[in-house]
Amino acid sequence: MIDKIAGWHKKFLIVLGCSPTLVGCHNPLDFQARKLMINSHYPNLPLVPLMDHPDDHEWSKELDRRIREVFPVGTVTLYGGRDSFIPYYSGQFPCREVEPSAYIAASGTLERRNASLEVRSSVDWRAGVVYAAYNRYPQVFPTVDVAVTRETDDGDLEILLAKKPAEKGYRLVGGFVSPTDASLEAAARRELAEETHIEVSALEYIGSYLVDDWRYRNEIDKVMTTVFLARYMFGAIQPDDDIEELKWFRLNRKFDFGGLVASHKPLLSGVLDAIERSSVKQLKEGTIHELPAENR
Repeated sequence: MIDKIAGWHKKFLIVLGCSPTLVGCHNPLDFQARKLMINSHYPNLPLVPLMDHPDDHEWSKELDRRIREVFPVGTVTLYGGRDSFIPYYSGQFPCREVEPSAYIAASGTLERRNASLEVRSSVDWRAGVVYAAYNRYPQVFPTVDVAVTRETDDGDLEILLAKKPAEKGYRLVGGFVSPTDASLEAAARRELAEETHIEVSALEYIGSYLVDDWRYRNEIDKVMTTVFLARYMFGAIQPDDDIEELKWFRLNRKFDFGGLVASHKPLLSGVLDAIERSSVKQLKEGTIHELPAENR
């Protein structure tokens, strides 16, 4: 496109739209990286950044101001390509859409996707990976966990706990939130269905917790979970997905936290506190009892 427009005009300016977030799949190169890339082929070409804005009218006014800083007088025409800024622009200058055949040799989206699949051995490639890893915000990975309880015939309360392969301790049922989940509650119900195949009552919010996940102890990224409480309704428990075993345990004030994975001990402690506070079930004095195999 630059070559095409250079054939039409002797003076022009490139305005590079910038995301208010750090790099991502749709915007993998920041302004400085794109500026260096373009100037390596067009060293004398002026480039300016323009940050995105939630208000298209304000964004358009800022674009006009940036243009007039470079070209204070004279007529101006704005050029854009496929899926460009043109439908969102409401400023003072006329716009012209450049036909894709004039500048497209390959799909930029396809080029980025292909680049993401290839590991290269060059120093520059590794430097780029390191740069991308450092130039981003620390991430919090959201998860959900559900404490499923039921009442026994003798009035005791039981909780359903899960065990993963190669883990010695038990944990609450749950997992990572998916970008396709409509809500945290929807994510919790999806995880329950995938891992247990049972139906539960309405979910009660217990709290959110920073999880001491061993995989992220030495990373700036962390896991944060939202814990829900639900009452078992019906269905035979069937361990599935990444769950190897499911068991019902008697729940009381002397619950043995030693049988849990370390990262889930604070979660279950919060569940016990919530149960007592809300009087869902007054926990009986006693010790933890594992149910007979036929009742698991």
